Amino acid sequence: MLNYKQLHYFWSVAKAGGISRAAERLHLTPQTLSGQIALLEDKLGTPLFRRVGRRLELNDTGRLALSYAEDIFRTGGELEEVLRGSQAGRPVQFRVGIADVLPKSVAYRLLAPAMTLPEPVRIVCREDKLERLLGELAMHRLDLVLADSPMPDQAEVKGYSHKLGECGVTFFASPGLAAGLDGAFPACLNDAPLLVPGEGTAMRGHLMRWLTAQNLHPRIAGEFDDSALMNAFGQGGSGIFPAPTVIADEICRQQGVSVLGHTETVSERFYAISVERRLSHPAVLAILQAASRDLFGEDVIYPPAAS
Repeated sequence: MLNYKQLHYFWSVAKAGGISRAAERLHLTPQTLSGQIALLEDKLGTPLFRRVGRRLELNDTGRLALSYAEDIFRTGGELEEVLRGSQAGRPVQFRVGIADVLPKSVAYRLLAPAMTLPEPVRIVCREDKLERLLGELAMHRLDLVLADSPMPDQAEVKGYSHKLGECGVTFFASPGLAAGLDGAFPACLNDAPLLVPGEGTAMRGHLMRWLTAQNLHPRIAGEFDDSALMNAFGQGGSGIFPAPTVIADEICRQQGVSVLGHTETVSERFYAISVERRLSHPAVLAILQAASRDLFGEDVIYPPAAS
């Protein structure tokens, strides 16, 4: 097993830029520190430094080891902060990964219940591609991941997808664009400029299949991975744009656009992905309860975690 005290000594030397300076900070003799580094290198079976004149520099293996050491000691610091915070009544961290294709308004409404718990919670949000977020989840750097699709079957990490709910899709247009469209919905989409989600979104495939089934042929005026950017272009009159029906009222109120119509055939689904099959984190349970009861209108009660 790796000796973490020796790893800490290595990390200190790498950060300090030399053994003498690190020895002063650690209140050790340079000989002791040098001996501990040598033991770590023997354990790993490879040197971590190379000598350049009178200085030590990390070699390629040392730089790789340093990146892991940084993660290890950062995680240790977070653990200490969480444990001290829970004992002192300070907010407990709740670390959430948000897939970058998830609409920001939906993410906020899903997470908001975690802020109303009796025990204070500090939410730390990370936005990224789902694949990278799942890697962070597997390493326990995240407590939960929110996404528009369940965990992929081919994912190389172990996790569980918990469906939060689903809703239909509503189509919006700026008042000026809406006034110039011909016919009722959905026929008004024919030959009209349409803004669509990017290829990486779950909605994209459902939307394109629905258009084909309806024999509709809009002009694709733009495609966007970021739904907020797509909405901004739609607000400016660049094209009709779709969004989850669950936030339709909010979009109309904030962006001053008109509803053209909606369909339940194209649906948006939302998932919470965790490393636990049976959930226990109070913030996660609050999110799932509120999503099914309030946001999506499905009164589902999630059982408490096993003791």
